[in-house]
Amino acid sequence: MTAERGAAGVPEGRVALFLTCVNDTLYPGTGRAVVELLERLGVTVDFPAGQTCCGQAHYNTGYRRDAEPLARRSAEVFAGYDYVVVPSGSCAAMVRDVYPRLGARARAEGRGDGLARELAPLVERTYELTEFLVDVLGVTDVGASFPHRVAYHPTCHGLRVLGLGDRPDRLLAAVRGLERVELPGAEECCGFGGTFAVKNPDVSAAMGADKAEHAVASGAEVLCAADNSCLLHIGGVLSRRGAALRPLHLAEILAAREDGPGDGPGTRRDAGGTEVTA
Repeated sequence: MTAERGAAGVPEGRVALFLTCVNDTLYPGTGRAVVELLERLGVTVDFPAGQTCCGQAHYNTGYRRDAEPLARRSAEVFAGYDYVVVPSGSCAAMVRDVYPRLGARARAEGRGDGLARELAPLVERTYELTEFLVDVLGVTDVGASFPHRVAYHPTCHGLRVLGLGDRPDRLLAAVRGLERVELPGAEECCGFGGTFAVKNPDVSAAMGADKAEHAVASGAEVLCAADNSCLLHIGGVLSRRGAALRPLHLAEILAAREDGPGDGPGTRRDAGGTEVTA
């Protein structure tokens, strides 16, 4: 099966995968799916081993100065790459939206423009996965096959900060065999919010319960999103309720093929720790 290619084609320059902490720790299959998907589209992907946390958890918890060394570290690790692809709207938003604020804050505190200059190249070259596929590669049909009923949850950072718009929808619409079902209250927050779930557990759990109920009511077999952090939260609720509906990152759907998932993106562990195969 040949994937539809846009006018942009394979970009010139070096491409790096910024996997993120959640994926590295809990969902490495998502990283493998991204690499498999991009390589299938003719892109050579590097994985800088020195990458660490982007600093989002520190920043959102109020330790904003403590986030600066992590931001500097990220800028250093990804220096020299023309494109940095992130399978997480949350972490992509941290780089694109918050890193400039870190630089502006340092300037306002009389510490000069050094931090802003260090972070600017990474800010300019960071792309959430669907942005990279649609805007840079110019492709919506990636040659995927996934014969399941799928509901899509647009996560807050992708929806409200990055403005991903219909990019994920266009990619899902081109997947062979996929039946898209509508998710009631799709644009409502799932309640995770990183440290929000820790500081406000009752509110977070209630929001997650609402999202899980809507997902089950949709009749979908799979709940898809572009952030595993949100899927972790919703998946935990679904697992505790014994729901058959399972969460799956968008990248793993886009990497799925008719000739079988192999041992990469199709195999993962759900929120309850059970190994499942797409």
